[in-house]
Amino acid sequence: MPNDLTEQLREELLSREKRKLYRRRLTLECPQQTHVSIAGCEYLAFCSNDYLGLANHPQLIEAVCEGARKYGVGAGASHLISGHSSAHHALEEALARFTGFPQTLLFSTGYMANAGMVTALAGRGDAIFADKLNHASLNDAAMVSNAKFIRYPHLDLSVLERQLAMSQATRKLVITDAVFSMDGDVAPVAALLALCEKYDAWLMLDDAHGFGVLGLRGRGTVSQFAVDSRRIIYMATLGKAAGVFGAFVAAEHEIIETLVQHARSYIYTTATPPMLSHALLKSLELIEGEEWRREKLRQLIAQLKNEMRSLRWQLLPSVTPIQALIIGENDKALEISATLREKGILVPAIRPPTVAPGTARLRISLSASHDMADIVRLGTVLRELDNNSVSR
Repeated sequence: MPNDLTEQLREELLSREKRKLYRRRLTLECPQQTHVSIAGCEYLAFCSNDYLGLANHPQLIEAVCEGARKYGVGAGASHLISGHSSAHHALEEALARFTGFPQTLLFSTGYMANAGMVTALAGRGDAIFADKLNHASLNDAAMVSNAKFIRYPHLDLSVLERQLAMSQATRKLVITDAVFSMDGDVAPVAALLALCEKYDAWLMLDDAHGFGVLGLRGRGTVSQFAVDSRRIIYMATLGKAAGVFGAFVAAEHEIIETLVQHARSYIYTTATPPMLSHALLKSLELIEGEEWRREKLRQLIAQLKNEMRSLRWQLLPSVTPIQALIIGENDKALEISATLREKGILVPAIRPPTVAPGTARLRISLSASHDMADIVRLGTVLRELDNNSVSR
């Protein structure tokens, strides 16, 4: 039987490779930055979510060292046993002040935050309404929650309203990416909140790619849309624009306490190293105080759009550092990504099931650490590839 299972898995893997869906890892030999080393080769990288360029910031490195000296390396236990450190507590309070919510709760990852948040607040007899392009973590959480899982077409609020109006669920939750990770577009948060107010629903926002980038001083999409409501449950990650690791949920006191009591991905796991929370306090200072990083991103985004203007491939509309260039076929997206790599540029090819069939793309991620010359270099190579393809 083990041999039969092994052979079955081998065939499935071969099939995946034939369909140009096989994934392979890159191994960095340096810190996360815009110029990286892989297998002894140097590359200009457009594949990191380190949007503000903080992942290798010297002040964060020093803060981690300081935190390790003060708190040690590992937490050693879950938050509810003896792993909840004063560093965790200080970060939760700082995040509440920064985001403007009454209370926050730290999770190890965004995936775990979404899993804990959704399953603790929705169950049998409830209904979850989800954008079709939501992140996999939200979809997975909804599917295991035992609530009725209802999806609406991407950003189609008219369909969502009909679904909400028809629902007889005890509790209704609308869950959505605030910034969609593969397209880079932004959810209409104010309009979504209006629907939730009208139909007595909660609004859960996954702002993994908006926190630190959008809103006043990087406070995220809630700040960007200037909304304030007790119905909002806000999740953001701390390993992207914040440059470190982890995630948090921000909401009313009763919501957070419910998560402490019922969120299994919070209760049954070891707390993150306190030294990381200590470093994130410094990260929050940099996010709030260094507006030039967000201004630099805006300039880079404008430059990229200008560089991509003459390409026959479609650049999706986005005001965020996520810029998606739609290629279409899986093999073509892989070919272009591979050719870019040969020329010393890393841009990942994103394929199904992460995106819909026929929409394979290059996901170009920008960082405040990029220079204008980096954008020009990428644009020049892509135009050469486009012209060579047309001439053939």
